[in-house]
Amino acid sequence: MFKKVMPLSAILSLRFLGLFLVLPVLSLYAMEMKGSTPLLVGIIVGGYALTQAIFQVPFGTMSDKIGRKVTLLVGLLIFFVGSVICALSDNIYLLMFGRFLQGAGAIGSVITAMISDLVPEEVRGKAMAIMGGTIAISFALAMGLGPVIGAHYGISTLFWITGFFAILAIILLFTKVPTPPRIKHIYHESSKTSDILKDPNLLSMIITNAMQKGLMTMAFVLIPIILTSDEFGWEKTELWKAYLPAMIAGLASMGFAVVFGEKRNKPKEIFLLSIILFIISFSLMGFATTSTLFIIGVVSFFVGFNMMEPLVQSMISKFAKVHQKGAALGIGNSAAYFATFLGGTFAGLMLDVSNRATIGASMAILASVWLIWTFKLNNPKRYAHLFIPINEVDMKKLEGLEHEHIAEWYINESEELVVIKYQKEAIDKEALKSAILH
Repeated sequence: MFKKVMPLSAILSLRFLGLFLVLPVLSLYAMEMKGSTPLLVGIIVGGYALTQAIFQVPFGTMSDKIGRKVTLLVGLLIFFVGSVICALSDNIYLLMFGRFLQGAGAIGSVITAMISDLVPEEVRGKAMAIMGGTIAISFALAMGLGPVIGAHYGISTLFWITGFFAILAIILLFTKVPTPPRIKHIYHESSKTSDILKDPNLLSMIITNAMQKGLMTMAFVLIPIILTSDEFGWEKTELWKAYLPAMIAGLASMGFAVVFGEKRNKPKEIFLLSIILFIISFSLMGFATTSTLFIIGVVSFFVGFNMMEPLVQSMISKFAKVHQKGAALGIGNSAAYFATFLGGTFAGLMLDVSNRATIGASMAILASVWLIWTFKLNNPKRYAHLFIPINEVDMKKLEGLEHEHIAEWYINESEELVVIKYQKEAIDKEALKSAILH
């Protein structure tokens, strides 16, 4: 499983590393361009996410028709062209176009689908956690590298590096990623968006995914602009002093989150702690009177973000039934990308019409409402999977199979298997088999 997931996770992480590298300093450099306003800068910071949200479904559909690898290649090439345009841009509007084009290569849903093709369902949650973990590592590394490279070599260099990462990802795609099999599942019920949104746990995770990403772009608009303002008077070359401790603390906290959230099955507690850190963070970013307090706020934010990141995708895949996974992840990702765009745009707008104290207080209140909502979340139940060759199963008995401790069953047509997802502690495996065999 690890060998199948890591190349795909590396491709996605290289892409995110490129995007994240520019985030710590992008708002600061964009503000210096001719014709820039805080609102336009906010749109540029979160702009890639708008086209990400728009093109997630088209890219997923295209991958079903022409194949996953070809679709990934198209997406990475679009991302490369967008990065080059950003690197060459000399005005705010060309930079904005490049950012929109970067996001148009929306390969996230394709990689998730490819992992689903290659990895058995019973370990797919772990695969999603690995993918989330590599993204979180990319995020943490970018916090340390982006400000230093940007300060010494300029924002264009960061975009050229991003383009290089796209080429490197294409090389990995054709040298390390296996071609996925064509797998068709048959389910005993169809997926409805309304069913996903009615599930309180799935809805909570979709909101969590959106809030986390929206607050991220808000933070990246605010942090460099505030630190280099007259109030604190930092130089661009000093921004690493805020981001480096955030990177180190974020990496350390991510390991704790994976162990406690995944292995001990306590993701709810991790999410609640992360949201509390977000509240502390925006309160300090809004009201800190010294650089030290402001940096503590920055560190608090990135610790909370990195604790959440490895768990979000995994929890959505665990709460969703097998016929809902693709739709649930698609809705969650689309909501996150829209929130990313709105977060940057809102932060820019607020800088135009308000002050940092009002922004910090508003975000702390919003995060407090989010905290209250998240108390409704339940930790996922632990399930096992029973695999039986379809020719050994009595279909009439299977169709009548109902039990409070059976989450679902489905038929994997290509592998000719019946798969039953059940609570191992509550149901005897042999008794379950005997109930449906000829």
